[in-house]
Amino acid sequence: MNIIQKWAFNRKIKKKKRINRSLAGDIFLFALLAIFGLFSAYPLIMTASNAFKPLDELFVFPPTLFPRNLTMENFRDLSELIGNSWIPFSRYFFNTIFITLTGTVGHVLIASMCAYPLAKYRFPGRNIIFALVVYSLMFAPQVTATPNYMIISWIGLIDTPWAIILPAIASSLGLYLMKQFMEQIPFELVESAKIDGASEYRIFFQIVMPLVKPAWLTLIILLFQRLWTTDGGTYIFSEELKPLSYALRQIAQGSIERQGTVAAVAFIMMIVPVTFFIISQSRIVETFSHSGMK
Repeated sequence: MNIIQKWAFNRKIKKKKRINRSLAGDIFLFALLAIFGLFSAYPLIMTASNAFKPLDELFVFPPTLFPRNLTMENFRDLSELIGNSWIPFSRYFFNTIFITLTGTVGHVLIASMCAYPLAKYRFPGRNIIFALVVYSLMFAPQVTATPNYMIISWIGLIDTPWAIILPAIASSLGLYLMKQFMEQIPFELVESAKIDGASEYRIFFQIVMPLVKPAWLTLIILLFQRLWTTDGGTYIFSEELKPLSYALRQIAQGSIERQGTVAAVAFIMMIVPVTFFIISQSRIVETFSHSGMK
């Protein structure tokens, strides 16, 4: 088969794969996606809009999508309340940053190191271990709350940031995603590196991890969002160890006059994870599409 015949053959295949859809079908599909997109974005738009509405506009029925009288009064009230707090606001901020960064980095590192032998080595019990990981994904957090609390209490980590960080590091979702992604790396590539004399640590950090970059970027996004909004729950009782979300929610609680402050708090807590997600959303779509191929 010469070059012209190959070109004609490839062109014929492309024509067969082309989706036969009319202009009306394209318009209908675009309109349907736009409706679902607006429906999904409506809560985010309302949260951002309420943060800039005066107090009287927050109780207007039906609620308006955008503020009629744009104001920064809610943020000024929040700033005054934070300034009157007996615990410095920087302390809450430091606690949140420490919990978020430590938990995220630890989870990505541990999940990747556990997924690597499951994906690239054959050893007895490998399938049983992975089956347990998959089964653990089926349990809701409410089901595992009591066992988690008992374990954290037994090892003496109650009322410390590690009570939140350790369960986050041990999440099985990251192990599942990393294993599925690493299985797509050819075995020949790993074997070639071994023949060239590369150690296991060098293969893992310099060959495997760069190839699964979309997977661990997705884990960073998912866990960052989860830890950023944690309030300590039943694990942390000391006021100076509480994270930022707890402090903001405590400030926002009170009479109906603080509903504008509540809207400002909701906007502040939302803006960081949403911005992080928008920047890296293509990585998340790519990771989940690859993890479903196996």
